[in-house]
Amino acid sequence: MTVHHLLQINSVLNTFLKEIRDKTCQKDSMRFRRNIERIGEIIAYELSKDLDYKNEEIETVLGIKKSATINTNLVICSILRAGLPLHQGILNYFDTAENAFISAYRYHPNKDENFEIKVEYFATPSLTDKTLIIADPMVATGKSLVTVYDAITKYGIPKKIHLVSVIGSKEGVRLIQNHFPENTDLWIADIDENLDSNGYIVPGLGDAGDLSYGVKL
Repeated sequence: MTVHHLLQINSVLNTFLKEIRDKTCQKDSMRFRRNIERIGEIIAYELSKDLDYKNEEIETVLGIKKSATINTNLVICSILRAGLPLHQGILNYFDTAENAFISAYRYHPNKDENFEIKVEYFATPSLTDKTLIIADPMVATGKSLVTVYDAITKYGIPKKIHLVSVIGSKEGVRLIQNHFPENTDLWIADIDENLDSNGYIVPGLGDAGDLSYGVKL
């Protein structure tokens, strides 16, 4: 797996990451969602450099111009619900992409810090021989992405996989590196050092789903 850690080079991305981490800015859920969407757009632009292109001729009012256009069959899959703003940011740049949605959540059978990942819903087009983009804003333990990948590949094997995330932990990144196939790229804005005892990223930003859409039961 190739890891693209985007914050290693300073850009406007720094501003959006600073704001989504700031507990004062987080009180504005609309701004939080919009910043996640903007980060998705930035990552989509960087990811687009890795896609296949073909030359097409277009006719202008004054002549003919050859133009390189994307020649990759894309499917964007977001992990509900936190992945939705990130999904929209990616889709803003890949107009013709197909879309998939999968639910994955932490289930605590013993009401303690130990958990397993449950997947209960998946809607997707065919994935066979397509380029799959999985949008998951937080890679904490990495277990969600591993479980989602195992569920998804029952519906076809993609030609290429791109994982798109906002913040991850070093531990979570290591786990997915060991689980996903070689033809996988991880595009991640920033990587934090640690997880706490509950498996949340430190310093991280909190629960991206709750910050986007409100606290759940």
